Amino acid sequence: MTDRTHAVAVAGGTLHVGEWHPDAEGLPWLLVHGVTASHLAWSWVAVEAADVRLIAPDLRGRGRSADVSGPIGMAAHADDLAAVLDAAGIQRALVVGHSMGAFVSAVFADRHPDRTTAVVLVDGGLPLDLPEGMPPHEAVRHVLGPTAARLEMRFPDAASYRDFWRAHPAFVGREDPLLDAYFAYDLAGSEPELRPSTSLATVEGDSIDQNTGADIARALDRMPRPTVLLAAERGLQGEVPPLYVDLARVRADVPRLGEARRIPGADHYSIVMTREGAREVVAAARIVADTAD
Repeated sequence: MTDRTHAVAVAGGTLHVGEWHPDAEGLPWLLVHGVTASHLAWSWVAVEAADVRLIAPDLRGRGRSADVSGPIGMAAHADDLAAVLDAAGIQRALVVGHSMGAFVSAVFADRHPDRTTAVVLVDGGLPLDLPEGMPPHEAVRHVLGPTAARLEMRFPDAASYRDFWRAHPAFVGREDPLLDAYFAYDLAGSEPELRPSTSLATVEGDSIDQNTGADIARALDRMPRPTVLLAAERGLQGEVPPLYVDLARVRADVPRLGEARRIPGADHYSIVMTREGAREVVAAARIVADTAD
C-alpha cells in the first residue's frame, strides 16, 4: 500500500491520491494508471524506485475516485492531474503513464507544459491500429476484450474475483501479495454482489475520447516536452502482435517522439505490474529525468 494518501478536490468530487516515499528528495514522478486500473497498479514501480517521491491518483471514475461526477475524457483527467500536483505542493514532475494513462499524460504535458519535465509513455499514448470502419463502442470491446466484459460481472467475494484474474494470461501462476492487494482494492459494493469499481460506461466514454477526440491528436502534434515510448512485446492477453507492432512506423507517424523501445518478454500488464517490468520502466524514467531540462 501507499505511504500516505490525499483527498484532492476536483470538478465533480474528490480524487483519492496515493503517495510513496513522501520524504524523498529530487524530482517527483506523477504516475497515471490505465483505463480500468487504480493507483495500486504502480506498487511494483514503488518498490523499484524507493528513492523517488511518487504521486499516483485514482483517476475519476476508478478506485476510490469512482464517485467523481462530471466530465470524463483526456482533457478532464489531465486537468485533474494539475490539481493533484497543486495539492501535493509540486510545481513540476516527470509524468509516467500506462495504457490510457499514457494518453492522459501526453495531453497533460500539452495542456500543462510548465508542470511537466518529460513524459514516459508505457504501452499507450499513441494511436492504436483498429479495424477500419469499426464503431467506437465496438472498438472498446475489441481492444480490451475480457477486461471490459468483467465490468458487467458480479462476484460473491474477493477470493472469487482474484480467481477470475488467475485465469488471465498475464497473471496465471503468479502468487504475489501486491497483486492480491491490487485486485481486492478494485472491488466495490458488498458480498455477494461485489463489482469492479470502474463502470463500462466510464471506460467507453474515455476510450472513445482517447481514440477519436482532438486532444490527443493535438498533444502528439505539439509534444512540448521530451517524450519516450516503452512498448510491450505482447498484448493484453499475452498475445502477439502487441498493441504497437511497428515502432519505426510509430516514430515516423509521431516525429516529435523521442526513443521508442521494446521491452522484451513483457505484456501489456507485466510491463508495470511485475518487478521485472517495473525495473525497466524505472530505469527508463531515470534516464529521461536526468536528461530533461
